[in-house]
Amino acid sequence: MSLRVQPITRAEHLAFVAGRPSVSHLQTPAWGDVKPDWRAESLGWFDERGALAGAGLVLLRPLPRLRRYLAYLPEGPVVDWFAADLVERWLDPMLAHLKARGAFSVKMGPPVVARRWSADAVKAAIADPDVRRLRDAEPTTTEAPALAVAERLRGAGWRRAEPGGEDGFAAGQPRYVFQVPCAGRSPEEIQGGFNQQWRRNIKKAEKAGVKVVRGDRTDLEVFYGLYLETAERDRFVPRTLPYFHRMWTALNAEHPDRMRLYLAHHDGEVLAAATMITVGEHVWYSYGASTGRRREVQPNNALQWRMMCDAHELGAAVYDLRGITDTLEDAHHLLGLLRFKVGTGGEAVEYLGEWDFPLNRLLHRALELYMARR
Repeated sequence: MSLRVQPITRAEHLAFVAGRPSVSHLQTPAWGDVKPDWRAESLGWFDERGALAGAGLVLLRPLPRLRRYLAYLPEGPVVDWFAADLVERWLDPMLAHLKARGAFSVKMGPPVVARRWSADAVKAAIADPDVRRLRDAEPTTTEAPALAVAERLRGAGWRRAEPGGEDGFAAGQPRYVFQVPCAGRSPEEIQGGFNQQWRRNIKKAEKAGVKVVRGDRTDLEVFYGLYLETAERDRFVPRTLPYFHRMWTALNAEHPDRMRLYLAHHDGEVLAAATMITVGEHVWYSYGASTGRRREVQPNNALQWRMMCDAHELGAAVYDLRGITDTLEDAHHLLGLLRFKVGTGGEAVEYLGEWDFPLNRLLHRALELYMARR
Protein backbone atom coordinates (compact mmCIF):
# COMPACT_ATOMS: atom_id res chain seq x y z
CA MET A 1 0.00 0.00 0.00
CA SER A 2 1.33 3.44 -0.92
CA LEU A 3 2.04 6.07 1.70
CA ARG A 4 0.16 9.34 2.04
CA VAL A 5 2.22 12.42 1.13
CA GLN A 6 1.24 15.84 2.42
CA PRO A 7 2.85 19.05 3.69
CA ILE A 8 4.15 19.03 7.26
CA THR A 9 5.15 21.83 9.61
CA ARG A 10 8.74 22.93 10.11
CA ALA A 11 8.57 21.59 13.66
CA GLU A 12 7.45 18.16 12.44
CA HIS A 13 10.16 18.14 9.79
CA LEU A 14 12.90 19.20 12.20
CA ALA A 15 11.81 16.58 14.76
CA PHE A 16 12.05 13.92 12.04
CA VAL A 17 15.57 15.09 11.11
CA ALA A 18 16.64 15.13 14.75
CA GLY A 19 15.56 11.52 15.14
CA ARG A 20 18.04 10.27 12.52
CA PRO A 21 21.82 9.86 12.68
CA SER A 22 22.41 11.78 9.47
CA VAL A 23 20.37 13.87 7.07
CA SER A 24 21.84 16.21 4.46
CA HIS A 25 21.87 19.85 5.52
CA LEU A 26 20.11 20.50 2.19
CA GLN A 27 17.14 18.53 3.54
CA THR A 28 16.62 20.57 6.72
CA PRO A 29 13.74 23.06 6.88
CA ALA A 30 16.15 25.98 7.23
CA TRP A 31 17.71 25.36 3.83
CA GLY A 32 14.57 26.70 2.19
CA ASP A 33 15.29 30.07 3.85
CA VAL A 34 18.71 30.14 2.18
CA LYS A 35 17.12 29.93 -1.29
CA PRO A 36 14.74 32.91 -1.63
CA ASP A 37 14.21 32.39 -5.38
CA TRP A 38 12.55 29.06 -4.60
CA ARG A 39 9.37 28.33 -2.69
CA ALA A 40 10.15 25.76 0.01
CA GLU A 41 7.78 23.13 1.33
CA SER A 42 8.32 20.36 3.86
CA LEU A 43 6.73 17.07 2.81
CA GLY A 44 5.86 14.11 5.00
CA TRP A 45 5.19 10.46 4.14
CA PHE A 46 2.58 8.95 6.49
CA ASP A 47 1.97 5.22 6.92
CA GLU A 48 -1.32 3.41 7.49
CA ARG A 49 -1.19 4.20 11.23
CA GLY A 50 -0.72 7.90 10.58
CA ALA A 51 2.91 7.86 11.70
CA LEU A 52 5.48 10.02 9.90
CA ALA A 53 7.69 7.56 8.04
CA GLY A 54 9.66 9.88 5.72
CA ALA A 55 10.29 13.56 5.08
CA GLY A 56 11.80 15.85 2.50
CA LEU A 57 12.43 19.49 1.67
CA VAL A 58 11.16 20.32 -1.80
CA LEU A 59 12.17 23.57 -3.48
CA LEU A 60 9.74 24.87 -6.10
CA ARG A 61 11.13 27.17 -8.81
CA PRO A 62 8.41 28.93 -10.85
CA LEU A 63 8.55 29.34 -14.60
CA PRO A 64 8.23 32.99 -15.69
CA ARG A 65 4.61 33.98 -16.36
CA LEU A 66 3.39 30.43 -15.68
CA ARG A 67 2.13 28.85 -12.50
CA ARG A 68 4.23 25.78 -13.17
CA TYR A 69 7.23 24.71 -11.12
CA LEU A 70 10.43 22.75 -11.20
CA ALA A 71 10.37 20.68 -8.00
CA TYR A 72 13.81 19.93 -6.55
CA LEU A 73 14.72 17.78 -3.55
CA PRO A 74 18.50 18.24 -3.15
CA GLU A 75 20.15 15.18 -1.58
CA GLY A 76 16.73 13.85 -0.66
CA PRO A 77 14.08 12.96 0.20
CA VAL A 78 14.69 10.99 3.40
CA VAL A 79 12.75 7.80 2.69
CA ASP A 80 13.38 4.05 2.66
CA TRP A 81 15.44 3.95 -0.53
CA PHE A 82 16.07 0.22 -0.30
CA ALA A 83 12.42 -0.81 -0.07
CA ALA A 84 11.42 -3.33 -2.73
CA ASP A 85 8.31 -1.20 -3.35
CA LEU A 86 10.27 2.10 -3.41
CA VAL A 87 8.54 3.39 -6.53
CA GLU A 88 4.94 2.40 -5.80
CA ARG A 89 4.93 3.07 -2.05
CA TRP A 90 7.24 6.07 -1.73
CA LEU A 91 7.89 7.88 -5.00
CA ASP A 92 4.61 7.65 -6.91
CA PRO A 93 2.65 9.41 -4.12
CA MET A 94 5.30 12.16 -4.10
CA LEU A 95 4.97 12.64 -7.86
CA ALA A 96 1.18 12.78 -7.58
CA HIS A 97 1.37 15.42 -4.85
CA LEU A 98 3.89 17.56 -6.72
CA LYS A 99 1.95 17.31 -9.97
CA ALA A 100 -1.13 18.59 -8.13
CA ARG A 101 1.03 21.49 -6.85
CA GLY A 102 1.80 22.47 -10.44
CA ALA A 103 5.20 20.81 -10.90
CA PHE A 104 6.14 20.08 -14.52
CA SER A 105 9.37 18.25 -13.60
CA VAL A 106 10.84 16.69 -10.46
CA LYS A 107 14.55 16.45 -9.65
CA MET A 108 15.86 14.56 -6.65
CA GLY A 109 19.20 13.36 -5.29
CA PRO A 110 18.95 9.99 -3.54
CA PRO A 111 21.35 10.00 -0.56
CA VAL A 112 22.51 6.53 -1.57
CA VAL A 113 26.20 5.59 -1.95
CA ALA A 114 26.99 3.53 -5.06
CA ARG A 115 30.81 3.13 -5.00
CA ARG A 116 33.85 3.99 -2.89
CA TRP A 117 37.55 4.40 -3.67
CA SER A 118 40.20 4.37 -0.96
CA ALA A 119 42.80 7.13 -0.96
CA ASP A 120 45.33 4.66 -2.34
CA ALA A 121 42.93 3.66 -5.14
CA VAL A 122 42.43 7.32 -6.10
CA LYS A 123 46.20 7.96 -6.10
CA ALA A 124 46.73 4.92 -8.30
CA ALA A 125 44.03 6.13 -10.70
CA ILE A 126 45.63 9.59 -10.93
CA ALA A 127 49.01 7.98 -11.70
CA ASP A 128 47.56 5.69 -14.39
CA PRO A 129 47.68 7.46 -17.80
CA ASP A 130 44.96 5.15 -19.12
CA VAL A 131 42.44 6.28 -16.47
CA ARG A 132 41.06 9.70 -17.34
CA ARG A 133 38.04 9.78 -15.01
CA LEU A 134 37.39 8.49 -11.52
CA ARG A 135 34.24 6.73 -12.71
CA ASP A 136 36.42 4.48 -14.91
CA ALA A 137 38.78 3.47 -12.07
CA GLU A 138 38.30 0.17 -10.24
CA PRO A 139 36.36 0.96 -7.03
CA THR A 140 37.44 -0.37 -3.65
CA THR A 141 33.83 -1.30 -2.87
CA THR A 142 30.61 -1.39 -4.85
CA GLU A 143 27.26 -1.15 -3.05
CA ALA A 144 24.98 -3.74 -4.69
CA PRO A 145 21.77 -2.41 -3.02
CA ALA A 146 22.43 0.99 -4.61
CA LEU A 147 22.57 -0.58 -8.06
CA ALA A 148 19.17 -2.14 -7.39
CA VAL A 149 17.79 1.29 -6.48
CA ALA A 150 19.07 2.71 -9.76
CA GLU A 151 17.38 -0.10 -11.70
CA ARG A 152 14.06 0.55 -9.95
CA LEU A 153 14.27 4.24 -10.82
CA ARG A 154 15.09 3.57 -14.47
CA GLY A 155 12.27 1.07 -14.73
CA ALA A 156 9.82 3.65 -13.40
CA GLY A 157 10.82 6.31 -15.94
CA TRP A 158 13.29 8.32 -13.85
CA ARG A 159 16.35 9.54 -15.78
CA ARG A 160 19.75 10.09 -14.23
CA ALA A 161 21.39 13.44 -14.92
CA GLU A 162 24.92 12.44 -15.88
CA PRO A 163 27.81 14.58 -14.60
CA GLY A 164 28.38 17.20 -17.26
CA GLY A 165 31.26 19.41 -18.28
CA GLU A 166 34.95 18.70 -18.24
CA ASP A 167 35.17 18.55 -14.45
CA GLY A 168 32.47 15.92 -13.92
CA PHE A 169 30.22 18.13 -11.79
CA ALA A 170 26.49 18.03 -12.44
CA ALA A 171 24.39 21.19 -12.52
CA GLY A 172 23.01 20.45 -9.05
CA GLN A 173 24.78 18.78 -6.14
CA PRO A 174 28.07 16.88 -6.54
CA ARG A 175 27.85 13.19 -7.36
CA TYR A 176 31.45 12.59 -6.25
CA VAL A 177 32.62 13.70 -2.79
CA PHE A 178 35.54 12.99 -0.49
CA GLN A 179 34.93 11.88 3.09
CA VAL A 180 37.07 11.11 6.14
CA PRO A 181 35.54 8.40 8.36
CA CYS A 182 35.64 9.41 12.04
CA ALA A 183 33.47 6.81 13.83
CA GLY A 184 35.50 4.64 16.17
CA ARG A 185 38.73 6.57 15.49
CA SER A 186 40.66 8.88 17.81
CA PRO A 187 42.05 12.19 16.48
CA GLU A 188 45.50 10.57 16.57
CA GLU A 189 44.24 7.70 14.43
CA ILE A 190 42.61 10.12 11.99
CA GLN A 191 45.85 12.09 11.62
CA GLY A 192 47.75 8.81 11.34
CA GLY A 193 45.80 8.19 8.12
CA PHE A 194 47.07 11.43 6.58
CA ASN A 195 49.89 11.23 4.08
CA GLN A 196 53.35 12.42 5.07
CA GLN A 197 52.92 15.79 3.36
CA TRP A 198 49.74 16.56 5.31
CA ARG A 199 51.32 15.67 8.66
CA ARG A 200 54.41 17.69 7.83
CA ASN A 201 52.31 20.71 6.80
CA ILE A 202 50.33 20.63 10.04
CA LYS A 203 53.59 20.74 11.98
CA LYS A 204 54.90 23.54 9.73
CA ALA A 205 51.80 25.63 10.40
CA GLU A 206 52.09 25.09 14.13
CA LYS A 207 55.79 25.99 14.14
CA ALA A 208 55.12 29.10 12.01
CA GLY A 209 52.53 30.31 14.51
CA VAL A 210 49.33 29.81 12.50
CA LYS A 211 46.35 30.12 14.84
CA VAL A 212 42.91 28.81 13.84
CA VAL A 213 39.98 30.41 15.63
CA ARG A 214 36.21 30.33 15.36
CA GLY A 215 34.64 33.41 13.86
CA ASP A 216 31.17 34.88 14.09
CA ARG A 217 28.75 36.59 11.73
CA THR A 218 30.85 39.77 11.67
CA ASP A 219 33.78 37.77 10.24
CA LEU A 220 31.83 36.75 7.15
CA GLU A 221 33.11 39.82 5.31
CA VAL A 222 36.72 38.78 5.92
CA PHE A 223 35.85 35.29 4.71
CA TYR A 224 34.13 36.74 1.66
CA GLY A 225 37.17 38.76 0.60
CA LEU A 226 39.25 35.58 0.58
CA TYR A 227 36.43 33.71 -1.15
CA LEU A 228 36.38 36.16 -4.07
CA GLU A 229 40.14 35.73 -4.47
CA THR A 230 39.66 31.95 -4.45
CA ALA A 231 36.87 32.14 -7.05
CA GLU A 232 39.11 34.05 -9.43
CA ARG A 233 42.02 31.68 -8.88
CA ASP A 234 39.99 28.46 -9.19
CA ARG A 235 37.68 29.72 -11.93
CA PHE A 236 34.21 29.40 -10.44
CA VAL A 237 31.29 31.83 -10.18
CA PRO A 238 31.12 33.08 -6.58
CA ARG A 239 28.06 33.33 -4.37
CA THR A 240 27.11 36.75 -3.06
CA LEU A 241 27.84 38.00 0.44
CA PRO A 242 24.09 38.16 1.29
CA TYR A 243 23.93 34.42 0.46
CA PHE A 244 26.38 33.64 3.27
CA HIS A 245 24.54 35.97 5.65
CA ARG A 246 21.30 34.09 4.86
CA MET A 247 23.05 30.77 5.50
CA TRP A 248 24.35 31.96 8.85
CA THR A 249 21.01 33.38 9.97
CA ALA A 250 18.81 30.52 8.76
CA LEU A 251 20.95 27.56 9.79
CA ASN A 252 21.87 28.88 13.22
CA ALA A 253 18.29 29.93 13.92
CA GLU A 254 17.33 26.29 13.37
CA HIS A 255 20.17 25.01 15.58
CA PRO A 256 22.59 27.31 17.45
CA ASP A 257 25.63 25.34 16.29
CA ARG A 258 24.50 24.29 12.79
CA MET A 259 26.99 26.52 10.93
CA ARG A 260 30.45 27.58 12.05
CA LEU A 261 33.13 29.81 10.54
CA TYR A 262 36.84 29.17 11.06
CA LEU A 263 39.69 31.60 10.36
CA ALA A 264 43.41 30.80 10.07
CA HIS A 265 45.49 33.76 11.34
CA HIS A 266 49.18 34.34 10.83
CA ASP A 267 51.18 37.39 11.79
CA GLY A 268 48.10 39.64 12.01
CA GLU A 269 46.46 38.50 8.75
CA VAL A 270 43.72 36.01 7.96
CA LEU A 271 45.15 33.67 5.31
CA ALA A 272 42.36 31.10 5.05
CA ALA A 273 38.78 30.63 6.20
CA ALA A 274 36.08 27.99 5.88
CA THR A 275 32.50 27.27 6.86
CA MET A 276 31.42 24.04 8.56
CA ILE A 277 27.90 22.61 8.84
CA THR A 278 26.74 19.91 11.24
CA VAL A 279 23.58 17.80 11.16
CA GLY A 280 23.60 14.88 13.58
CA GLU A 281 26.69 12.72 13.04
CA HIS A 282 27.58 14.23 9.64
CA VAL A 283 29.86 17.27 9.40
CA TRP A 284 30.49 19.10 6.12
CA TYR A 285 33.28 21.43 5.11
CA SER A 286 31.00 23.52 2.93
CA TYR A 287 32.87 26.60 1.62
CA GLY A 288 36.58 27.36 1.74
CA ALA A 289 38.64 30.43 0.92
CA SER A 290 42.30 31.35 1.01
CA THR A 291 44.79 33.90 -0.22
CA GLY A 292 47.79 33.10 -2.36
CA ARG A 293 50.05 34.96 0.07
CA ARG A 294 52.26 33.12 2.59
CA ARG A 295 51.18 29.68 1.47
CA GLU A 296 54.43 28.31 2.85
CA VAL A 297 53.00 28.48 6.40
CA GLN A 298 50.30 25.96 5.35
CA PRO A 299 47.17 27.67 6.71
CA ASN A 300 44.78 25.39 4.82
CA ASN A 301 46.11 22.22 6.43
CA ALA A 302 45.94 23.83 9.86
CA LEU A 303 42.39 25.01 9.19
CA GLN A 304 41.14 21.59 8.08
CA TRP A 305 42.83 19.80 10.95
CA ARG A 306 41.19 22.10 13.52
CA MET A 307 37.81 21.54 11.85
CA MET A 308 38.29 17.75 11.85
CA CYS A 309 39.22 17.80 15.53
CA ASP A 310 36.14 19.86 16.36
CA ALA A 311 33.98 17.57 14.23
CA HIS A 312 35.34 14.59 16.17
CA GLU A 313 34.54 16.36 19.44
CA LEU A 314 30.97 16.87 18.21
CA GLY A 315 30.64 13.12 17.71
CA ALA A 316 30.89 13.10 13.91
CA ALA A 317 30.82 9.74 12.17
CA VAL A 318 32.10 11.35 8.99
CA TYR A 319 33.88 14.57 8.01
CA ASP A 320 32.73 15.43 4.51
CA LEU A 321 35.01 17.48 2.27
CA ARG A 322 32.22 17.70 -0.33
CA GLY A 323 32.66 17.75 -4.08
CA ILE A 324 35.65 16.49 -6.05
CA THR A 325 36.36 16.48 -9.75
CA ASP A 326 35.77 13.30 -11.71
CA THR A 327 38.54 14.27 -14.15
CA LEU A 328 42.01 12.90 -13.35
CA GLU A 329 44.07 14.57 -16.09
CA ASP A 330 47.18 16.42 -14.92
CA ALA A 331 46.27 19.61 -16.76
CA HIS A 332 42.89 19.97 -15.08
CA HIS A 333 42.69 22.98 -12.75
CA LEU A 334 40.76 21.07 -10.04
CA LEU A 335 43.14 18.12 -9.78
CA GLY A 336 45.22 19.93 -7.16
CA LEU A 337 42.15 20.22 -4.93
CA LEU A 338 41.49 16.50 -5.33
CA ARG A 339 45.08 15.71 -4.37
CA PHE A 340 44.73 17.96 -1.32
CA LYS A 341 41.65 16.04 -0.17
CA VAL A 342 43.16 12.64 -0.94
CA GLY A 343 46.00 13.54 1.43
CA THR A 344 43.59 13.14 4.35
CA GLY A 345 43.57 9.39 3.78
CA GLY A 346 39.78 9.26 3.48
CA GLU A 347 37.79 7.87 0.58
CA ALA A 348 36.16 9.11 -2.61
CA VAL A 349 32.44 8.39 -2.57
CA GLU A 350 30.07 8.23 -5.52
CA TYR A 351 26.37 8.78 -4.84
CA LEU A 352 23.64 7.69 -7.23
CA GLY A 353 23.53 11.22 -8.59
CA GLU A 354 20.52 13.35 -9.40
CA TRP A 355 17.45 11.96 -11.17
CA ASP A 356 14.70 13.68 -13.17
CA PHE A 357 11.09 12.75 -13.77
CA PRO A 358 9.30 14.83 -16.46
CA LEU A 359 5.65 15.31 -15.50
CA ASN A 360 5.20 17.53 -18.58
CA ARG A 361 7.63 16.42 -21.26
CA LEU A 362 7.32 19.59 -23.37
CA LEU A 363 8.14 21.93 -20.48
CA HIS A 364 10.82 19.58 -19.17
CA ARG A 365 12.52 19.55 -22.59
CA ALA A 366 12.35 23.35 -22.75
CA LEU A 367 14.07 23.50 -19.35
CA GLU A 368 16.81 21.12 -20.55
CA LEU A 369 17.50 23.30 -23.58
CA TYR A 370 17.62 26.42 -21.42
CA MET A 371 20.04 24.83 -18.94
CA ALA A 372 22.26 23.54 -21.78
CA ARG A 373 22.52 27.05 -23.24
CA ARG A 374 23.23 28.58 -19.84
